[in-house]
Amino acid sequence: MSQATAYFKGGFVPLSEANINITTHALHYGTAVFEGIRGNWNEDRSAMFVFRPREHYERLIQGCRIMMMDIPYSVDDLLEITSDLIKHCDYREDLYIRPIVYKSEEKVANLRLQDLSSEFALITVPFGAYIETDGAIRCCTSSWRRIDDTIIPPRVKISGHYVNSILAKTEATLAGFDEAIFMNQDGSVSEGSGENIFMVSKDAIHTPFVGENNLTGITRDSVWQIAEKELGMEIVERRIRRSELYLADEVFLTGTAAHVTPVGQLDNRDIGSGEVGPVTKSLQDIYLEVIKGNNPRYSEWCTAISLEG
Repeated sequence: MSQATAYFKGGFVPLSEANINITTHALHYGTAVFEGIRGNWNEDRSAMFVFRPREHYERLIQGCRIMMMDIPYSVDDLLEITSDLIKHCDYREDLYIRPIVYKSEEKVANLRLQDLSSEFALITVPFGAYIETDGAIRCCTSSWRRIDDTIIPPRVKISGHYVNSILAKTEATLAGFDEAIFMNQDGSVSEGSGENIFMVSKDAIHTPFVGENNLTGITRDSVWQIAEKELGMEIVERRIRRSELYLADEVFLTGTAAHVTPVGQLDNRDIGSGEVGPVTKSLQDIYLEVIKGNNPRYSEWCTAISLEG
């Protein structure tokens, strides 16, 4: 029987008891780094397949370095804690796994990272589709610009900088769209509010380089490799302008939560046919099999955790 459990302050506790004080620094200032990791339930094998957890924890540690956080865990330790928590919770459905490292000092009015202690916590929650829509989604260009690396580094998942994404996503959904696409200050394409972006044009796949204030996406890297190996397509990393998206054959978004999500419209203009394109569909189908441990060519990406017995 499943039970809501968290790893909190060095041990496993009921989720209802994993609470922080109202004066906790991270609550007031966004001084935390986190990851989103997918656990994909495979009913036929009675196992949870966790997708590329090592790479996620390596990125978490990079975020800790930027935010001057020390935790007494190696990447291997974090992988073991994750496996143990999944077994504790015993969820037999797809999961979102959320590790977070946060400035835990119960102190406000202190803006010096070096003075503050840190804690690690981990939760898992049942999680289905991130964007509730069938087929291709409708996007708009956000009026909010993407934060620049010289302001807050967007290449890691720092809690505070997600206000940028929240403002864009809220604006888009209130206007009737599914997702927002960020531009940089110079008008070049950056990414979605919570996803990397690709476009298909003239038999190649194009994507902004990470220097365009993107997250160094693990799903981005996975789809890149799948496109090259399985579809034989060239990936071009370059600066992309907004108008190029309007004229692309296909546009799709990638992310841990979003998987591979086709974009049918941008700013009320159809992308290609306005439906799911053939390249996007092929990548989507292959990717969804990979993350459930059903493609042996990519077995090294999946950590299987058996829930038998």
